Parts: sequence; C-alpha cells; structure tokens
Amino acid sequence: MSASPSEPGPSPEPPPRALIVTLYGLYAREEEGWLSVGALIRLLDEVGVDEPAVRSSISRLKRRGMLEPERVDGRAGYRLSDRARQILDAGDRRIFGRKRASLGEGWVLAVFSVPESERQKRHALRSRLAWLGFGTVGPGVWIAPGHLEAETRDMLASEGLDAYVDLFHADYLGFRGVEEEAASWWDLAGLDVLYRQFVGTFQPSLSRWRDGVGQGGEGGGDGGDGADRADREGQEGRAFADYVQALTVWRRLPYLDPGLAPELLPAQWSGTRAADLFFELRRRLEGPAHRFVDRVRAG
Repeated sequence: MSASPSEPGPSPEPPPRALIVTLYGLYAREEEGWLSVGALIRLLDEVGVDEPAVRSSISRLKRRGMLEPERVDGRAGYRLSDRARQILDAGDRRIFGRKRASLGEGWVLAVFSVPESERQKRHALRSRLAWLGFGTVGPGVWIAPGHLEAETRDMLASEGLDAYVDLFHADYLGFRGVEEEAASWWDLAGLDVLYRQFVGTFQPSLSRWRDGVGQGGEGGGDGGDGADRADREGQEGRAFADYVQALTVWRRLPYLDPGLAPELLPAQWSGTRAADLFFELRRRLEGPAHRFVDRVRAG
C-alpha cells in the first residue's frame, strides 16, 4: 500500500555512487584526496554494497571527472580531482551549516536569457540555480534569500554561466503577502515530504543509539579482552554504516532548501526536526565511524 501524503514512505536507498562521494568527502581529503580500491570495497561492504557495484560506480565517477586513478605504495586507488575537491569543499558550508534567512535581508534575483542555439547552457543554468535553492518567479526570473548571493556568484563564475545572468538585490513590495508568494516560488510542501521521509528513515537509528547501542563504540583505547574489542569494533562498524547512509541522504536536502526565514515556512515545518536529528546522529557517530575507517585503511 502506498504511503499517504501525510505519512510519506522512507527515503530511497542512496545509490553506491552517492555513497562513494560521501566517503571521499568525509575521509579522503584528510589523506590528500586518495583512497585505495581495497578500502573502498571493504567500507562499502559494511553498508551492503557488493564489489561489482563499487567498481562500476568508481568507473562512472572516473568518467565524470570526479576521480583519477593513482597507485600509492603499490596499491591501486583513486584520488579526488581538483574539481571534485572544490565541489566538496564548497558543499561543507551548505551541508553542515544551518543558515536561515531573516525577513530584513531581502532577496537575490537571477535574471537570465540564453539563446536557443545554446539551450544546453539554459538547462545547466536552471539545474544549478535549483540546486542552490532558488525558486521561480517567472520565465527567466529566479529568486533566493539574500544570503545566497555570494554562493550564487561563485557557482556562476566557476561553471562559466555568469555571462548569461544578471543578479539583483531586491525587496518584495507586494501585492500579495510574501508568505503566499513564497509558497508559489518554491514547492515547500514537496520539500517537507522529503524531510519527513528523512526523519522516518533515520529516527529509528537515532533511537537505537540513544538507548545505548553505540556505547561500546564511543570508548577509546584498546583495553579489554578480545570479546570486548570485537564488540567495540562491531559497534564502530555499525556507527560507520549509519552515519554514512544518513549523511548521503541528508546532503542533498540543504541544497533543495532555500533557508527561508521562519516566518515564511509552513506550520509544523519538518526541516527543523530533520536537521536536529541529523546533527545529533553526527555528534554521536562521527567519532566511532572515523575509528572504523582508520582501522580499515590500516588493515
């Protein structure tokens, strides 16, 4: 039976390619952007991805210019490309931040016109603006809270799209209420469904860790007998799997969310609860997850 709009189903399983990007974002940049193929296969096995799927996804990321093959100390592996590193560095501010607009900061308008002969640029421009959280006022006129201006400028310049766009700082002067307009500029109801899906998928995981499932993985050192050590390492593996899966699903949501002022959001907005959930999972799991990764890389 399909889920009703008020009870959305769980978030879809993230594809292996997205999980690999998460791994590189979390753990490769501290190692000069490199991970061995063996470590990737072992780490993705912990989240239920088999070796053929890992190798296929690596190949696709290589073709897209995200990964570059490189051997280190005789081990085959892949390093982040410069472009991929720039994307991940920029993404940190959005994914791990909780920027929320205020009504007084105004809006940034992106007004563009792309010749029909360059329709691919038009598609790229619309996709990038939507990914930044822009809403649509009308054909060729997109809007976002003022705090996204700098990020928008950086994106347009880095993607070579700045020649097609004029940016304006604007105030809304009427005639309808800005709350009503915001609901037409963005699909806030659809975004709320995605947030509720995130909560429905990962709240059980957080509840398990709150109930003490992860306590063994929170400790440090190598004391205790072999059984205790095995239990601790198992906890760390579960922390890794839970954290990587949650982050992979989470990291697209801040890009779809324009970060509107609270006064413009629907009643009982699920984004706040979803963010609280993610950041508590991060606080609890990133330490033991990192220890698991360190052990795999050293193995």
